[in-house]
Amino acid sequence: MFTLAHLSDPHLGPLTKFSLRELLGKRATGYVNWRRKRRHAHDMEILGLIVADILAQKPDHIACTGDVSHIGLPTEFKTALSFLDTLGPRDAVSFVPGNHDCYARSSLSALARELAPWCASDDGEAGYPWYRRRGPVALIGMNTGIPTMPLMATGRVGSAQIAITEQLLAQAKADGLIRVVLIHHPPYVGGARRTRELVDADAFEAMLRRTGAELVLHGHNHRFSLAWRPGLDYDVPIVGVPSASIGPRGGHGELACWHLLRIEGPPTAPHISLERRAFDLDGTVKQLQLVPLTGGGIV
Repeated sequence: MFTLAHLSDPHLGPLTKFSLRELLGKRATGYVNWRRKRRHAHDMEILGLIVADILAQKPDHIACTGDVSHIGLPTEFKTALSFLDTLGPRDAVSFVPGNHDCYARSSLSALARELAPWCASDDGEAGYPWYRRRGPVALIGMNTGIPTMPLMATGRVGSAQIAITEQLLAQAKADGLIRVVLIHHPPYVGGARRTRELVDADAFEAMLRRTGAELVLHGHNHRFSLAWRPGLDYDVPIVGVPSASIGPRGGHGELACWHLLRIEGPPTAPHISLERRAFDLDGTVKQLQLVPLTGGGIV
C-alpha cells in the first residue's frame, strides 16, 4: 500500500516585511481583503494541528496543491519554504502553485526560485508539468496559476501543458504505474463559479478521455468535492480538499481538513480509498469520512 497525504490552500500568515511599492495593482485589493477577512479566516494554530496530524499518520508522500501565499509576495515564499520543510524531506513532498501564488507577474520569479525543490521532475528539470515516480505511483504536477485582473481568480493550463501531460500519462501507463495528477483549480467544467474557474477545463477533460488517469487531486474551492469524469478505460475520480487552515471564524469554506489516500493493487485495477481528516471545534483533528474511490459510494 502507498499512502498519499493531500493538503491545500494553507494561506500562510501573517503578511510581513513588504513595501508600499509591492502593493501596487492587484496586490492592493488583495491586501485589503487579507486585512478585512483572510487573516481572521486562516488560523495558523489550526494549520499546526493539521500538520501534526499528517505527520502522525506517516504517509509515504505529501502533496500540497497550492495557495501557500495570500498575494504572492517574495517574503511569503520564504515563509512557504519553511512551511514545506516542516512536512518532511524534500523528496517526500510535492507542490503545485495556485492562483494566489501567481498573484502578480512579479510573483513568478520568486515562486520559481524559492519553491523549486518541491516542483521539479525527478531528473531535476524545472517547469510544468513535472513528473515524479514514488513507489508504484506516478505524480504529475500541473500549474494553473496565472496573473489575473483584480477580483479574478481564474486559472489556465494551456495547450503546451496539456500536450506534455498527455505524453506523461501515456508513459506512466506503459510503465505500469498508478497515475495521480496534482493541480490547483478544479479541472472540470463547472468545478468553480465564474471568475474562479479553470478557463480551459474542457481541454483537461478531453485529455482525460484520451489517456485516462487513476486520480486527480485539487484545491482552490476550500470545500470537499468529488467529481467523476470519463477516462480512457474507466471514469476518473477528481477530488477537491478544503483549506488546511480555515478556523471557526472562516466564513468562506469548510473547517480545516486534509485527505489521506490509500492506494494499492495493480495499475489496471487499483483500489483507492480516501480518509477525510478534519479539525473539530473540540480542538482535535479526527476522521470525518471514509470514501471509496473505486466502485463509488460513501461510508
